[in-house]
Amino acid sequence: MANTIDLKGRIAAVTGGAQGIGKAVTERFLASGAKVAIWDRDAALAEKTAAALGKNVIAVPVDVTDLADIEKARDATVKAFGRIDILVNNAGIAGANATTWDTTVDEWRKVMRINLDGPFLCCKAVVPGMIAQNYGRIVNIASIAGKEGNPNAAHYSASKAGVIALTKSLGKEVASHNIAVNCITPAAAKTAIFDQITEQHINFMLSKIPRGRFVTVEEIAALIAWVASEDNSFTTGGVFDISGGRATY
Repeated sequence: MANTIDLKGRIAAVTGGAQGIGKAVTERFLASGAKVAIWDRDAALAEKTAAALGKNVIAVPVDVTDLADIEKARDATVKAFGRIDILVNNAGIAGANATTWDTTVDEWRKVMRINLDGPFLCCKAVVPGMIAQNYGRIVNIASIAGKEGNPNAAHYSASKAGVIALTKSLGKEVASHNIAVNCITPAAAKTAIFDQITEQHINFMLSKIPRGRFVTVEEIAALIAWVASEDNSFTTGGVFDISGGRATY
């Protein structure tokens, strides 16, 4: 049985919330008493997910690489629920596996726009409201690749290292406003992102995990729920490992 995390009365926006880790986070937040806005560029899938999950959840179409679109999503969420207390920057892509020198400039920039620009732009849009209400919890989904660097995935690894640094910088900037900004660094989970990477790369990632398995989206969601809770009242700018022992720092 899952531990109870108290998110009663809290309002959350979860990017990429229609499937995978984002959906698991949405489910865990709802079970913990929060209301959730699923921010996803796949509007149809987001609507389907929201309908399946029932009350206290809405679907908001958004492109996380477009600040104006994010501001519309923010305003729609505030109109529906009154404010935003929690932001989970989860939307991301793996990109195509290739050596650094064989990675195209377009592929590099695509991964960076979604994985690093996206969290920056969402924070830019949402943080002023959190400062005004003197409360907020931001959880950025980085990756173990951001700590260690995966071969044939320089763009993904660099983008996630950037998310870690963004977390540390923003955490210091808003610490006096009762806003906690933290990130998690999961090992790979079996989600749709696996469709973007080679079997060889999947096997490489698995071989690095002492637990001998991939993390589940439910395990990731459980950690995020606590990091996003009011109980996490002191730690900010932190990096929470959930790599099955691959990284112990």
